[in-house]
This record gives sequence, structure tokens and C-alpha cells, in this order.
Amino acid sequence: MALLDHFRPPLSVRRHWHSFQNAWSTYIASHLNQQLPQGYFAEANVQFGIEIDVAAFEESGATNVPSASAWRAPTPTQTIALSTISDVVEVLVFGREGGPTLAAVIELVSPANKDRPDNRDAFVSKCAAYLQQGIGLAIVDIVTDRKGNLHRQLLKRLGAVDSVPLDADLYAVAYHPVEREDQSNLDIWQQPLAVGQPMPTLPLWLRGNLCFPVDLEAIYNRTCQEQRILVDAS
Repeated sequence: MALLDHFRPPLSVRRHWHSFQNAWSTYIASHLNQQLPQGYFAEANVQFGIEIDVAAFEESGATNVPSASAWRAPTPTQTIALSTISDVVEVLVFGREGGPTLAAVIELVSPANKDRPDNRDAFVSKCAAYLQQGIGLAIVDIVTDRKGNLHRQLLKRLGAVDSVPLDADLYAVAYHPVEREDQSNLDIWQQPLAVGQPMPTLPLWLRGNLCFPVDLEAIYNRTCQEQRILVDAS
């Protein structure tokens, strides 16, 4: 089926976009686990509005508080603004040799990743760090209610002055950091997306030059069927 608009009416008032993103990432991980060789596994990592609530420990009823808790940190020498990522929707692929080691990442863009310059900068910084560590990456952006191209911003951060990024707000992109003739390169597969159009199959590259297809259209269709979105979208 064609890509639907999950962020605007009528579908946005019938289904929660974050529930769809959660399910989509789970089915992408399942799709990859059917292909990955022994020693690798994929798992979804979805977190919305990340917050560490220390007060929850205070309500646990614990009475034996260590004496160290009376210690108070001194006043900080300085305080600066910090960009953090509040929403995370991603599929992580790990290799188990020598302990779980991150081998590839698929990032599903959320509205919060695009809504402010600081959030966009934090998302781009995370993606740039993956690529600079030689980790394969894919970004899929179907967010229609926020403008902005994080792929283009990522290429700018990487200093890709000769690149020709997509002029589109919706897109799917795969990245492969690779060494050729003692030169570090970044192979890129970029596809524009559009509501009402089918989605592509992306190559997902793992460390060691292993590559697997991610059939976004098939996984998207499965997610819509499992979430009964086909019924409400008709």
C-alpha cells in the first residue's frame, strides 16, 4: 500500500502516531532477525519524552539511607545550554562476538526530532557519531507536520561539500562508511518519500561489509495491517 499521513487528520485523530512508530520499529527488527547470520541480532529501542525521575526512589519507602546521601555537590563552575534527544525510535543491530557490539542503526524520525533547532542538532550529532565510528546507518522520515531535512543537515555536519542531498521533507536514506584505497568514504542511497507513494527497499550495511535489504514497503504494510490502520484509512 502507499504511504499514509500519520501526523495529520483524518488518520492522526484515529490512531496515535507514536504507537505506529513503536510497532513499525518492532517489525523492522523482526524482519532483520529473519535475515541476520548467527552472532547478530536486532532489537527496537523506543523512548518518548526521556526523563530520569529520581523522585520515584524517594517514594519507595526506603528508610536506610546511606550516610553518603548527606553530601552535597558544590556550585558548578559554569552552566551551559545542552541539546538532548527527547524522542528515540530506532532499531539497533548488534554483533555478539566479544560481547554485544553495535553494528548498524535504523533511525525513524519523530516530530520532536524536527521541531526545534536544538533537537535537530542533537539528532544530527548522534547520527554523525554513528557514521564516524564506522557504523552503518539508515534514516527514515515520514513526519509530515514538521518541515526540515535532517539528512541534508547531517551531510553538512560531515563536511560533505560536494554532496547533492535530497530536496524533500520526507525521505529514506542509507549510509555505508567504508575504507577504499586508504581513504574513508561514505556511500549514500537516498530516496524521496511521498504520501500516496510506495516505499523503497534500503540496504543496511553492518560492520564487516555485510549488507541486508530492509523492505520498508513490506514492513510498513505489515504494521498497518497489525495495527488495523487499513480499516480506518479507507
